[in-house]
Amino acid sequence: MTLRLKALLAATFLATAAPALAQGTLRIGMTASDIPLTTGQTDQGGEGMRFMGYTVYDGLINWDLSKADKPSDLVPGLASKWSVDAADKTKWTFELRQGVKFHDGSEFTAEAVVWNLDKLLKNDAPQFDQRQSAQGRSRIPAVASYKVIDKYKVEITTKSPDATLPYQIAWVMISSPAQWEKLGKSWDAFAKTPSGTGPWKLTAFTPRERAELSPFAEYWDKARVPKLDKLILLPLPEANARAAALRAGQVDWIEAPSPDLVPSLKGAGFQIVTNAYPHNWTWHLSRVEGSPWNDIRIRKAANLAVDREGLKELLGGMMIPAQGFYPPGHQWFGNPKFKLTRDLTEAKKLLAEAGYSVAKPLVTKILISPSGSGQMQPLPMNEFVQQNLAEIGIKIDFEVVEWNTLINIWRAGAKHESSRGGTGMNYTYFIQDPFTGVIRHLQCNLAPPAGTNWGYYCDPEMDKLFTEIRNTFDPAEQTKVMQKIHEKYVDEALFLMVTHDVNPRAMSPKVKGFVQAQNWFQDFSPIYMAK
Repeated sequence: MTLRLKALLAATFLATAAPALAQGTLRIGMTASDIPLTTGQTDQGGEGMRFMGYTVYDGLINWDLSKADKPSDLVPGLASKWSVDAADKTKWTFELRQGVKFHDGSEFTAEAVVWNLDKLLKNDAPQFDQRQSAQGRSRIPAVASYKVIDKYKVEITTKSPDATLPYQIAWVMISSPAQWEKLGKSWDAFAKTPSGTGPWKLTAFTPRERAELSPFAEYWDKARVPKLDKLILLPLPEANARAAALRAGQVDWIEAPSPDLVPSLKGAGFQIVTNAYPHNWTWHLSRVEGSPWNDIRIRKAANLAVDREGLKELLGGMMIPAQGFYPPGHQWFGNPKFKLTRDLTEAKKLLAEAGYSVAKPLVTKILISPSGSGQMQPLPMNEFVQQNLAEIGIKIDFEVVEWNTLINIWRAGAKHESSRGGTGMNYTYFIQDPFTGVIRHLQCNLAPPAGTNWGYYCDPEMDKLFTEIRNTFDPAEQTKVMQKIHEKYVDEALFLMVTHDVNPRAMSPKVKGFVQAQNWFQDFSPIYMAK
């Protein structure tokens, strides 16, 4: 542990050890190396939204994070209800919740919704923010236009019929226009004293060191007013440092404990909480000209080389071996013909047909990160996969970059110079809805800068399926289309599909009331600290 980190943790411990607050303060060690962007649209991936998105802010549509025993679904947020026009399925009406206040005391209205969409989509708007737009624009590609209908009603028009719009809108966090005006129309100033409508208020923050959140007593959903006195977030990207801080009593909760430390943490009385959630751990493969992954034989060979059961042992059982892009048993899994079993003989045969072998290996570069939201234990896991691939004749070199840097490379695309010659990247994905789960990765016209099809994959047959899913508003029929899409994902080995996380967290036995939802995001409102 560095001297700077020791000093930081010591200061945090002293600052929160006072008896008046000790039972009501929860200190969390995040995997991120910095405090997520505080202005509304967060950075730092899903972890950023978890800790600085759905805490300080709300969307028009939120996620139900109250249950552990079934997958989360969408629920009304700042919009009490929404509907698509039966005669024109490009027009959606959002009826807004009345009486909602921002943390600064200003009122939430339809004007605020339009203002927030402009901050992401309208480059010449005074409030347009490039940093937030970089995080949010690609989340809502369906949006063509929007307008105020009345004080509590907004209409959003999509470019074409799109049944996935509610999932897209759930990513847009609503910031206070009045606070931005008050602070001199400066997002830098807003970042220091942000104002949302969420159950938590940001009361103090120091970049790369800590953020403090306190309950918003006037929160519109009284059942979700936080029970804690304070929530403190600490960036601790190194797994051993997180565990050391937990053992020392300097934090109460850590994200992604290293699997080899879990038995000793359990033995020391700490809680280990896990749950399946909509996640996969993949290598996203480049399909630009010259990429070796354009050859299906190489893609299939790599998938057949991975020892997923061995990796599960390495991770102390805390993973679900991939059988596809979605986990086995998922409603959208379907019946793919290509089986992700370990078969070195078949893998070597396929690779030989492509012109490579152990004696004449394929050499290529993969971009990875040392930590990050959903990345699990990326260094040992990637080294394990690297060894697996070497056994059949694929020699992998790694380019290791900080997690937020990797996110920026992902947004820039495989053709951009920031990809540094990499033909793939280890990137974990939120796969809970059709757009975020599958469409954004592979639709032809969502290649950067229009979207996050990092690898520039383009297949008219896949695009036809994506169009079909957007035009299918019946859930049962939508499931059938999603199964076809997933079968194509697997049968054509479009990603190196390795595992699904079970989202482990280690925490003090004093942490009570937490319900680990089957979601990337979590609700911190019910949590309290036992005496």
